[in-house]
Formats: sequence, structure tokens, C-alpha cells
Amino acid sequence: MNISLELLQLLDAIDRRGSFAAAAQALHRVPSAVTHAVAKAEGLLGYALFRRVGRRAVLSEAGRSLLDGGRPLLDAAGHLERRARQVADGWEAELRIAVDALVPAERLFPLIAAFHAEGHGTEIRLSGEVLAGCWDALLGGRADLAVGAPGDLPPGGGLAATPLGAVDFVFAVAPTHPLAAEAEPIPAERIRCHRAIVLADTARSLAARSSGLLSGQPVLSVPDVAAKVAAQAAGLGVGYLPRAIAEREAAAGRLALRRTVEARPPTVLHLAWCAGHRGQALRWFRERLAQPEARAALLAD
Repeated sequence: MNISLELLQLLDAIDRRGSFAAAAQALHRVPSAVTHAVAKAEGLLGYALFRRVGRRAVLSEAGRSLLDGGRPLLDAAGHLERRARQVADGWEAELRIAVDALVPAERLFPLIAAFHAEGHGTEIRLSGEVLAGCWDALLGGRADLAVGAPGDLPPGGGLAATPLGAVDFVFAVAPTHPLAAEAEPIPAERIRCHRAIVLADTARSLAARSSGLLSGQPVLSVPDVAAKVAAQAAGLGVGYLPRAIAEREAAAGRLALRRTVEARPPTVLHLAWCAGHRGQALRWFRERLAQPEARAALLAD
């Protein structure tokens, strides 16, 4: 192959600076070496790369086509080089973050923006998980960091975690649902007669968890919190929702909040990671998420 990254870099320098001499200075080479390299390339390719316009070196039509097509390769090579250097310095090529359904993923965006603003080249990959899904993603190697992992750490070790905070829940039904007119507090026997709207656990290997579900209760499983809210507002079933969301929907007239005999306790959410992971990007996010204001922003409302 007669086209190399070195040739493309040379053509780019000449095109940007307008002469062989200026390009040689920018590349820390002597002018004669630049002239020789261009002449050699033209001999191998079989066509002229430049034409003279006064004292300027202007790309020929073929040279322009070659450089325009090659600049993305130069950009990619530069990115690859920087990324490899960062990896050598302990910065991961990619950081995979699993986010539980109870934490809106967009609340991580300001933190991710700050990370990129510092010039770190680690690529961030977010995934959504439910119930045991965050723990499962860490244990299964699908995630390096989990934000909002609910409940207790699974047995087996290898993971580290710190509490982020707790989410309070309230029982909610559609205003037209039969339980909306039930005397409070509503006993479990009455709730068990009605379909529960539950989030489908995304765990692949760990035993699936359930939350707010009574034994023998019929179930409609949905993929995320938004679908759960919509299903309950549509009267398809009943269930517990994060208090802030339920109160907002109740204020809009889409849900009715009801007291139950057996209230659901708050769910503790965790920041969790693989204990053996030593990457700089993971450390950066762990340190930022350890700050009280960052945790408060994640669980606002």
C-alpha cells in the first residue's frame, strides 16, 4: 500500500500551512526531507499531489481527494493513540455503568459532562437495570459500577458498596380502581385480590427479586418505572411507587394514594463496584458520587 498515515500527516501539514518549508517547520523536519517525501509519494502513486501557485503549494485535485478521505483516518489514529496512552496511565478505554430504574439516568448527565470536560477519553456506557439487575451486572462482568443498586449485597463477595440514600414508597391506584374507595388502612387480604404492577427483574444469573408483591397475587410485569406509573394510572393494577412520583401523579388527578396495613419500608440504594477494579475512571466517578451534593441530586424529590 502506497498511502500511509505519515503521508497523510505530511499532506495535511502542507495544506494547512501553505508551503513545504512551513510544513517542515511544523513537523520538525528539514525542507529537503519534505520535498523528497512528496516526490517519492508522487512516484509511487503515479500522479501529482501538489501544484505551485506563486509561492504556495496547492493540492492537486487528486491530492485534495486523497487528503479529504484521509483526514478521518488521521483523527481516528490520533484518538487511538491518546486512548492507548490513557489506558497505559490507568484510565479505562470504557467504563460501564449500570443504573437502577429508581434513579433517572439523566441525573448522571451533569457528572458525565464534567468528566468529559476534564479531557478524559474513557468512553462511558450506561445500561438500565431493575431490582437485582445491578448486582447481577457487576457479578457477571457486564458493568464496572452500579448506581442505585437496591437492597442487600448478594453473597459471594467480590463487590464493594456504599449507601446512596433511601427511597420512600406509597401505595397508589387509579381513581377509578375499586381500592380507591376501600376503607383505610387497606389490609393485605384485599390487596391480594387485585393485580400487581411490578418491575421485571433484569438479573440473568442471580435469583430474581420482587418488591411489594403479595403471595398469590396476580402480576403484570413492566420494563420501567414510567410504564408502571402508566399501567397503574390506567387501572390495570395496583402497587407501590416512589413517593415523589406518586404524589406528583396524585396532584394531577391520575392516581389516588392509599394507606395500607402493612406499609412498604424504604428501599436503600447503593453505589457498588467490583472491588478488584483499579481504573482511574471508576475512581473518578466514585469520588464524585461520594460527595453529598451529588448523592442528593441523584435522589432529588
